[in-house]
Amino acid sequence: METIKSDVSVDAKGLACPMPIVKTKKAMTNLEGGQVLEILATDQGSRADLQAWADSMGHQYLGTVEIDKVLKHYIRKSTGEEAAPRQHTQVMSNAELESILSSQPNAVVLDVREAAEYAFNHIPNAISIPLGELETRIGELNSEQDIYVVCRTGNRSDFAAQQLTKQGFTKVTNVVPGMSEWTGNTTNL
Repeated sequence: METIKSDVSVDAKGLACPMPIVKTKKAMTNLEGGQVLEILATDQGSRADLQAWADSMGHQYLGTVEIDKVLKHYIRKSTGEEAAPRQHTQVMSNAELESILSSQPNAVVLDVREAAEYAFNHIPNAISIPLGELETRIGELNSEQDIYVVCRTGNRSDFAAQQLTKQGFTKVTNVVPGMSEWTGNTTNL
């Protein structure tokens, strides 16, 4: 697996429960919503502990990678994006996108989640352009193609679909609810 991008890293190696959570909680207070925290730990119990803590706090536990007996946990700080109203009018369900991909495996799926989210789980062949980079990387997309935009819950993809439409893209569809409930094929890096 290639290096996973995080915004901040916390070293909790050699510490036992509850210290990895204590250090994580402290670091999380200084992050902005949507940023990714990497926690380095050697306590094998930290995997379940950090996942449960993240879920209880409303943050997104992305996953864990183990390298040379060091666990690298990744958590994305919540943003409250689930509450934002959607405005892009072209919307389809996950099931509809699954159906399209079964007959058109090369359909253009644009994943606008953060790189760390994409690394742990994404639709095969999806193009990864995080929402914050879309404006500068829009040239990587063909405005003549149908583009199916996904994120975790359908809200960042809504913003991306609006942005693409403002730039003259006319075949843009927001996929809802997105990767949080995706049951189709996935892959990781």
